[in-house]
Amino acid sequence: MSHQASGMRDADLDDLCARWPGATRAIKWEVDLVWSVAGKMFVALCTLGPDRGRLSFKVEPEQYAALSGRPGMMPAPYTGSMFWISVTEPERFSTADLAAWVRGSYDLVRATLPKKTQDALDAS
Repeated sequence: MSHQASGMRDADLDDLCARWPGATRAIKWEVDLVWSVAGKMFVALCTLGPDRGRLSFKVEPEQYAALSGRPGMMPAPYTGSMFWISVTEPERFSTADLAAWVRGSYDLVRATLPKKTQDALDAS
């Protein structure tokens, strides 16, 4: 982890994800900014209410136990069994660290897509 903690804002997440092939943005459940690839979510950021700033993303099964036990992180509610992590204290982490985890999530979700869909994303 980088020493300069800062978390991630809505605009940071938008700037990051908008560059990736096939990534689409939506507001779901009235408060979550969600980015997906080919209709499959890879990151969610709570934008309102008591959980504002909470970032959730998918991780490799091998990373799940280590990350979910770190201070400021936990298994994501409703998706933890699918290897999703929720960053409950995003201010503990640098934007660069969070961005790396989000990119890893995008790559993981994209890798589950059919080869034809992946090729179409690369072509666009």
